[in-house]
Amino acid sequence: MKILGIETSCDETSAAVIEDGRNILSNVIASQTDVHKRFGGVVPEVASRMHVELIMPTIQEALDKAESTLENIDAIAVINRPGLIGALIVGVAAAKTMAFAANLPLIAIHHIEGHIYANWLVNPDIQFPVVCLVVSGGHSDLIYMSGHGKYEILARTRDDAAGEAFDKSARVMGLSYPGGPQIDKLAKEGNPHAVHFPRAKMGDSLDFSFSGLKTAVIRYMEGIEAKPPLPDLAASFQQAVVDVLVENTFRAAQERGVKQVLMAGGVAANSGLQSAMKARGQELGIAVSAPPPILCTDNAAMAAAAAYFAYERGETSGLDLDSFASEPIGKRAS
Repeated sequence: MKILGIETSCDETSAAVIEDGRNILSNVIASQTDVHKRFGGVVPEVASRMHVELIMPTIQEALDKAESTLENIDAIAVINRPGLIGALIVGVAAAKTMAFAANLPLIAIHHIEGHIYANWLVNPDIQFPVVCLVVSGGHSDLIYMSGHGKYEILARTRDDAAGEAFDKSARVMGLSYPGGPQIDKLAKEGNPHAVHFPRAKMGDSLDFSFSGLKTAVIRYMEGIEAKPPLPDLAASFQQAVVDVLVENTFRAAQERGVKQVLMAGGVAANSGLQSAMKARGQELGIAVSAPPPILCTDNAAMAAAAAYFAYERGETSGLDLDSFASEPIGKRAS
């Protein structure tokens, strides 16, 4: 079964063709990073307008690379929630139009669900139940999965997401957007114990909080004249984020008795986080799975992979499918 996936939830215009939920025939990503870099972050209106320009050429390129046409595509998948509403509308409109024109099933996918299913593109040995750590610019969630499409939210961020803290702290450090990859690169050369930054704990809750850490970085940069080398500062900040993510994830895994943890989202590409997660997993006898960086950031392959399993469950949408800026995972699309 070949599924054409479409993703436009933020600033990446992406289309992909996936076969049987696992085999990547194409995965085209048209990035807007260079456009938004001069603004220090994503400008929603600019992102929407660029999606309009890029969506059809990107879809055509994905079909061409997969040596496919709509005639041998079996279904169309699209991320329709959550995300920047103007950006989502572009992808959903394109998906509905093509589904109508080619008389194909339309499958709506939640953005977080898509990130989770990127793991199925690279790991054939995932066994339920699992705990999923989803970390990106907009999300810091722990999700328990007892089976395909069965999600229980164990924890969320109460303020800033981990990726947001990375980008805003990077800006204070004088690094350009996107800051997360630059902090990761600098941290490899630095001392993670050079500066002690706070690690927020929410009592007995597994919830995350990174606003205090971000503020601590800002206050530190404002108040200290003789600052440590930038690599030390980056490494110390990154370690503070990683410590909390690792601690809460494996606490959840042990409480639920799972033997496998999945990582997903843009921050899951962070090398320091991946190393720490895999090291802790090895200590506890818990397998850790993470997609390669290209599948951690926003892409359409993850949408098509998730759609394959949704289609097997009989979950399809009508041509009245809408877009939603915010909606919890697990709620059926409408």
